Amino acid sequence: MTLALLETFSLPFVQRGLLEILLLAIPCGIIGSWIVLRGLAFHSHAVGTATFPGLVLADGLGFAAALGAFGAAAAFTLLAILIGRSRRTGTDSVTALTLAACLAAGVILASDVFKSGANVDTLLFGSLLAIDTDNIRLAAAVAALALAASWLVGHHWLARGFDEGASRGLRSDSSFFNLALLTVVATTVVASLAAVGALLVSTLVVVPAATARLFASRLITLQIVSVLLVAAEGTFGLWLSVETNAPPGATIAVTSGVVFAVCLGLRALARNRRLRPLAIAAAILALTGIVTGCGSQSSGGDGPKVVATTTQVGNLVDEIGGGKVDLTTILKPNTDPHEYEPRPSDVTAVADAEVIFRSGGHLDDWTADLIADSGTDARVVDLSQDLPVRLYGDGEFDPHWWQDPVNVRFAAARITSVLDETNPEASGYYDGRLRRFSTQTVNLTERTKACIRRILADQRKIVTDHDAFAYFTNRFGIETVGTVIPALTTEAQPSAGDLAGLEETIRREKVKAIFPEESVSPALSEALARDTGATTRYSLYGDTLGPEGSDGETWLGSMKSNVNAVVAGMSGDSLTCFGKNDG
Repeated sequence: MTLALLETFSLPFVQRGLLEILLLAIPCGIIGSWIVLRGLAFHSHAVGTATFPGLVLADGLGFAAALGAFGAAAAFTLLAILIGRSRRTGTDSVTALTLAACLAAGVILASDVFKSGANVDTLLFGSLLAIDTDNIRLAAAVAALALAASWLVGHHWLARGFDEGASRGLRSDSSFFNLALLTVVATTVVASLAAVGALLVSTLVVVPAATARLFASRLITLQIVSVLLVAAEGTFGLWLSVETNAPPGATIAVTSGVVFAVCLGLRALARNRRLRPLAIAAAILALTGIVTGCGSQSSGGDGPKVVATTTQVGNLVDEIGGGKVDLTTILKPNTDPHEYEPRPSDVTAVADAEVIFRSGGHLDDWTADLIADSGTDARVVDLSQDLPVRLYGDGEFDPHWWQDPVNVRFAAARITSVLDETNPEASGYYDGRLRRFSTQTVNLTERTKACIRRILADQRKIVTDHDAFAYFTNRFGIETVGTVIPALTTEAQPSAGDLAGLEETIRREKVKAIFPEESVSPALSEALARDTGATTRYSLYGDTLGPEGSDGETWLGSMKSNVNAVVAGMSGDSLTCFGKNDG
């Protein structure tokens, strides 16, 4: 056990995460105690949420994330103080409004203004795997600030919260001391964002202190126990995330919640023997439920260690490499690449890789962070470079190149060339598999063209979930008259005007089918279908392949499935191109 623990914390990215947690334990534990004692838990959560649009602005405009977060947190803090002076409006109302308004503003900025939807998950939930030197310096500075502030004005905070008479005697009722507390709360929240994100910040600044409060009655004891709990829960959660391959922020949050539940049960047990069986059962369930996880897996093949970023790229590498590569595909089937959050196994796989194949474009920009975190010296191959067919949408490169079989043949040839160079002894094996795959791809292309020609030209019109099929429609002579999400990313959100205009287009163009994607919620597509009379029976594989056993578990399978769906939708279910076992 000790050896496994030491091995886990020998990884550089884990060491950085551990240092971040240990530094954050000081301000989170100390200021968390004041948050709990002064009843500011809801406020601190709102501060974290309020930073979200600031983080998106920083990400979109290219300045420091901490600066954007501090600005948003400061604006909210000042607003809370001003509103708090009003007798008509409660601070809880302001907090609730902030939770909704800031989340909405952040989503709009990310999806519609900066097109940075791929980073939203990291902003909301953090990533201890991406901690850098600047994050560590910020945590250290805020730790020093929390210690100094608590030492210098802590007695004023205590008096203001619990003894109004003493507060006036000490002049602690001044708004300055309240502002000082809220400011330190805001800085502590901002410093915690890199680790757990805007939505999980309570994991560090509230829950451990609330747990300590169950047993500690003296302030100094409460603060010491809170600091120790943050450090212990964060360390254990980080270790567990590596062992189970779960997201670090979420794992720490679950750990923190479980510890609180167990302590609450123990407290009830100590007070009431009749609750003993229930408390024990709850503790057991909580502890057993914490040890599950998922993530990338290796094929275990005999050959060079290769990492592929997306399911499509992973399948192409598998088609060429077969049993002569040890392949790890980072994204799993039905996982939207725009919503990716790195897992510990992903960083480890990248660190050990000899070759990394990425899809390219903005689809898997997160590859750069993985490479930086792992310190790998692997060869990185961007398959989107030098493609025979390159399309653009909204002025930027359309990254969905695999929807055109011509591009896929080019990518397969490039994969083969790289594998030949990496493992020359197996070059004949790779070249043979390329010839077989290329033949299958050509056959699929020609058969699809012949099948689609059977549909009248004025009926070759479709509506899809988002702009992911331009390569497909361009290759096979189909017109996309509209998309439910008018963007290259699924993270964007359509406006009411967008949907109204699309409804009008569907009716005018007499579109028979709207095609939702397997990895995207069909709710909007189904709503449009109800209003227009179009069908949503046929779904497409867009940004990801399907799970094992599905029609879309391979690239070839996904293309055949998409062709069948599009042809059936355009023809009113009168045509099909490929059978179940049709090559």
